[in-house]
Amino acid sequence: MRVVIAGGHGKIALILERLLAEAGHEPVGIIRNPDQRVDVDATGAVAVVLDLEHASVEEVGQVLKNADAAVFAAGAGPGSTAERKFTVDRDAAILLADAAEAAGVPRLVVVSAIATDEFDAESDDVFQLYLRAKSEADASVRERDLDWTIVRPGGLTNEPGTGRVRAATTVPRASIPRADVAATIAALLTSGAASRTQFELVSGDDPIDEALASL
Repeated sequence: MRVVIAGGHGKIALILERLLAEAGHEPVGIIRNPDQRVDVDATGAVAVVLDLEHASVEEVGQVLKNADAAVFAAGAGPGSTAERKFTVDRDAAILLADAAEAAGVPRLVVVSAIATDEFDAESDDVFQLYLRAKSEADASVRERDLDWTIVRPGGLTNEPGTGRVRAATTVPRASIPRADVAATIAALLTSGAASRTQFELVSGDDPIDEALASL
């Protein structure tokens, strides 16, 4: 498969790119900063420099040409402004979905966050705005005539992956290693599991394939 990953230099994305490359697939990482190219190349992926905050549907669609799947793993990141929560976490996700539809890419996997729909609509707190941005992006994706999956992981850690998770429509708040999130996305892409499904994901006792098959 040719898999295009938005946010190609993110921690989850770099792990996912390596997993896909090692399995014989063709990962492509979209990055904003050309200095990040060396890290993406090191995973076995191909880096494409494109700023999703300023790109058009047509420009993203050119990158997605002949892709079998797209993954949204971008984010404004800690310490970013409230404005960028919307321009990256919401608008760039919607842009990728628009471009996937335009380019005829059938499969779209979005990395969201646990409990995003519980945001406080009256709050100007940056974290609440982040949750709102994610929630609005997810709502847009769910409307698409695509083979979409929305993954909502709990608190992310850099611990080694265990290969065991808990996945359901809603789960108790908990953490999960980024490596297990990446492995879950790789399994979604290769198995086709959880089509048109949104689920929350934390560490648990179930092997990833079994957890996804139960959704």
